[in-house]
Amino acid sequence: MSTFEFTTPVSDEDIRKVHIGDVIYLTGDVTTGRDDVHHRVVLGGMKPPVELKGRAVFHAGPIMKKISLDGQPDKYKVISVGPTTSMRMEKAEAEFLAITGAKIIIGKGGMGPKTTKGCVDNCAIHTIFPGGCAVVAAEECLDVAGVEWLDLGMPEAMWELKVSKFGPLIVSIDSYGNNLIENNKAEFEKKKEAALDNLKGRLDFIK
Repeated sequence: MSTFEFTTPVSDEDIRKVHIGDVIYLTGDVTTGRDDVHHRVVLGGMKPPVELKGRAVFHAGPIMKKISLDGQPDKYKVISVGPTTSMRMEKAEAEFLAITGAKIIIGKGGMGPKTTKGCVDNCAIHTIFPGGCAVVAAEECLDVAGVEWLDLGMPEAMWELKVSKFGPLIVSIDSYGNNLIENNKAEFEKKKEAALDNLKGRLDFIK
């Protein structure tokens, strides 16, 4: 396992350095985008109003607070920004990567074969932000640079976040087609039968 610190926008060369199980910390731009954003872009054919090429898309529905800062209207502060389940975007993620040029997906849990192929085809990666650390993530957001598609509602809008050493982000899918979660599932399945056989006769409810 290796640890990397990247500043967005990242290059194909950066992405090819990392493999599943590696850890990344990001500085620069991270944009939230979950179900409705993916649907608009992929199914609705709408051009994203935010530049995503070489950048990171965060599957998250943040809690934001409107504040007054130096007389700037519509300024927001991140209160909480935890990852949402990435598998919800499985049907659209590969196309989303191809359309937007995004290089890093951030979310919770794993993603499936379609996204895995999309990461290979578009030299991209999927990463996992630890669940239950939404306040930690908020503290790593230095500023909210803007918001687009707020008509979708606070959780579904595209929030443009300026981050510093955002992470840890565990690489779950790399650009070589390796999928950490699926590999782990297969490994655990191999061990399951032996573990169950060992418990039979020791626990009444296992037959």
